Amino acid sequence: MCLAKPEDAHYGGGIVVNPELNQGLKGWTTLGNAKVENHESDDGNRYIVASNRNGTLDGFTQKFNLEKDKLYTFSAWLRVSQGKAHIAAMFKTQAGYKIAGWAMSQHGCWSMLKGGIVVNSSGPAHLYFETKDTSVDIMADSISLQPFTHEEWKSHQDQNIEKIRKSKVKFQAIDQHGQPLANAIISIKQKKPRFPFGCAINENILSNIAYQNWFVSKFKYTVFENEMKWISTEFSRGQENYNLADAMLKFAKTHNIQTRGHNIFWDDPQYQPNWLGGLSTNDLWNATDRRINSIMKRYQGQLIHWDVVNENLHFSYFESRLGNVKASTFFYEKANKIDWKTTPFLNDYNTIEESRDGAATPAKYLQKIKQMRRDGYNGPLGIGLQGHFQYANLPYIRASLDQIASAKLPIWITELDVKPGPNQAAYLDQVIREVHAHAGVNGIMIWSAWRPQGCYTMCLTDNNFKNLATGNVVDKFLSELRVVAGVNGTTDSNGYFETSLFHGEYEAKISHPSALPESYNLTRFNVASIDEARERTMHVKINA
Repeated sequence: MCLAKPEDAHYGGGIVVNPELNQGLKGWTTLGNAKVENHESDDGNRYIVASNRNGTLDGFTQKFNLEKDKLYTFSAWLRVSQGKAHIAAMFKTQAGYKIAGWAMSQHGCWSMLKGGIVVNSSGPAHLYFETKDTSVDIMADSISLQPFTHEEWKSHQDQNIEKIRKSKVKFQAIDQHGQPLANAIISIKQKKPRFPFGCAINENILSNIAYQNWFVSKFKYTVFENEMKWISTEFSRGQENYNLADAMLKFAKTHNIQTRGHNIFWDDPQYQPNWLGGLSTNDLWNATDRRINSIMKRYQGQLIHWDVVNENLHFSYFESRLGNVKASTFFYEKANKIDWKTTPFLNDYNTIEESRDGAATPAKYLQKIKQMRRDGYNGPLGIGLQGHFQYANLPYIRASLDQIASAKLPIWITELDVKPGPNQAAYLDQVIREVHAHAGVNGIMIWSAWRPQGCYTMCLTDNNFKNLATGNVVDKFLSELRVVAGVNGTTDSNGYFETSLFHGEYEAKISHPSALPESYNLTRFNVASIDEARERTMHVKINA
């Protein structure tokens, strides 16, 4: 979003002194060798400007005292004097530098930077803005830094869950004469949840009954860890082998488990079949054409997504080798033509999990999508955010999802895990709940395919399929999502019973103490949208 005039600062600027720059340079000091001034536009808007910058950090700064147990949301409106610049908002703390967020700022209009930080220890921190392009002047306005307690943050999550994932459902029990029945007994059981929550698998599931039983009891969505990748299906040139992928897909379909296709191409140079490296440009084009036709036609219509070019924000193997910067766009066009019912996905890491990585920031992700559209791909597209976390910066996750959601495309968390450490399970719980509470997220996949020698990064169980702490986190979330215990209650004096349910398919049994034992009403219903539930009250008749 790029506006002629910045919007007002969020939360009135929070703890920022002079956030709208209407009081000159009060609260702001110079960092480095820049010239810092307060300017006023023709429409009367005032803002801060750093010019004559010689270093990437030269600009303006403000000091804050940050608290360890607070969550800080950050936002600012930025502009540059010429062209475009990728700008980071940074905080220098006693423990080092923390990046709060990024923006792709432009000349001639204001762009919003949105992010957030958490700190490991309380103490002073200096805010400043950094860009590698020292030739541009940096302009900022409407700057906000707002602290929240964990209780306040959790309250907002809960409110979002009620708003976007659940709906209120109302029943009225009536007798055979249409009169309301008080004290009717209602028992509601969920038959099928609506929100997709799955986990990766690998070839070990084919020969391990315990693994199969454990997986089937929990998940209805999956993705194969490696078995569909080019390096796995054509290790030697011209010798394709889909046996493992075929068998795993058959297993999934047998148990009504839906599968993501991961992946057709991978832009990381180190994960290519060895024989690709010696091919000429023309031979590589032919090889990619055979690959995309082979795998997509084989599994056409059997998968819910295709990761077409994996990690093509971080890497550009095919673009550089094929001498065509539009190679990714070409692959997406072809993928959509071959399997037009299955959504093709971008899929990359560190967009929500690591603010220090400038390669796949929300701004860069949105820029990639715009570039593909400019290059001519106008078909369906999904956004895959892998989610390989070391820690949980909840304000940054939320702000990043807000920005990515502006593309109005389906978003999936495709490879969620947390690196081992004393807070692994706690971070996993925090991340799952944060992404589930965001309206833009359409599904979550845990990246915990089991191996006897250890999982990629995070296991959910030991080798006897007994839960680890991370498995307990997943089970607890699933029990809430699936309403495992059911919902029970009685109608009021007017025959009404109201409850809030996660979206999904349900069955309700309604009976009354005065009715014959065999006299009850069994009602199946869907909770699919907020509006539907608000408009509908289910009237159920009981012979009492």
